[in-house]
Amino acid sequence: MNMYPSNRTDIRRTFFDVWRKQQAGEPLSALENIVADIIRLHPEYQALLSADPGKMLDRDWRPEGGETNPFLHMGLHIAIREQLSIDRPAGVKAAYAALLKRSGDAHAAEHMMLECLAESLWHGQRDGRLPDDQVYLACLKSRGTG
Repeated sequence: MNMYPSNRTDIRRTFFDVWRKQQAGEPLSALENIVADIIRLHPEYQALLSADPGKMLDRDWRPEGGETNPFLHMGLHIAIREQLSIDRPAGVKAAYAALLKRSGDAHAAEHMMLECLAESLWHGQRDGRLPDDQVYLACLKSRGTG
């Protein structure tokens, strides 16, 4: 598994490959175990990942149509777990701990983080700049104390 797939198709194919290997009981790398865990936490996406990848690799999910892109959603979970593993941006682990305490559930805490991360990424993309770590952390902290 390429740790950092280079395009949307490769990223999506990674999810399909990991889920197939998981279902077949094949050994998974450390990164594949993270992906498989995220897929297990999202049963609503498992049928999609069990289907013919050719039909889903190029599909667009439109938020304006009320759709959630399952690959983006799961990819944000992966990004959050990577952030937590290295506490980058600095303070993200503490913010997660507050969210976990508030929600009482690791997956729910990740979902609260996911909303802040997605918003931060969207603003950065819209403004043609990198996401602002301080704005992201402030969003996380507001959710952890709200």
